[in-house]
Amino acid sequence: MTTPTTPNSSANASTSSAAPPRAGGTASGAPGLASSQGSTQIAETVVSKIAGLAAREINGVYKLGGGAARAFGAIRERIPGGTTSASQGVTVEVGETQAAVDLEMAVEYGVSIVELSKAVRRNVITSLERTTGLEVVEVNVIVSDVHLPTDDDGDGGRSASDPAEQREPRVQ
Repeated sequence: MTTPTTPNSSANASTSSAAPPRAGGTASGAPGLASSQGSTQIAETVVSKIAGLAAREINGVYKLGGGAARAFGAIRERIPGGTTSASQGVTVEVGETQAAVDLEMAVEYGVSIVELSKAVRRNVITSLERTTGLEVVEVNVIVSDVHLPTDDDGDGGRSASDPAEQREPRVQ
């Protein structure tokens, strides 16, 4: 993930030429986060929740998170009053004016992963920039699983003696 730049970063200070701030905002285009009247800081948890909710709005996203995170989420859902975390499967880096997001997810079988990734990326960027004023520099989508209709049966339709489970890998 590319680290978002911040105006106070020593690496940025020596390697970039700063443009003058726009009226009511900053040089990188996050209007309203810093002004002569004070500044607004947005916590990583806020950004990750917004990104997670925006990603879940897209049809074809089954669940966010890798296998272990989804397993813990399923346990959490079974506890009375428990819910899945809005930021499950979301990793963010937040600077003073920019944010970068990584999303790990399982997708529904049959959906175009390329089109789904574009839609998720577009929705996350729009939601974050609209609600936080941060410039989103990147949204990385990691598809770690495909949800099959047979997965709801519990064993995914495979048995322990399935020959596909016993073959040597053909590719490296």
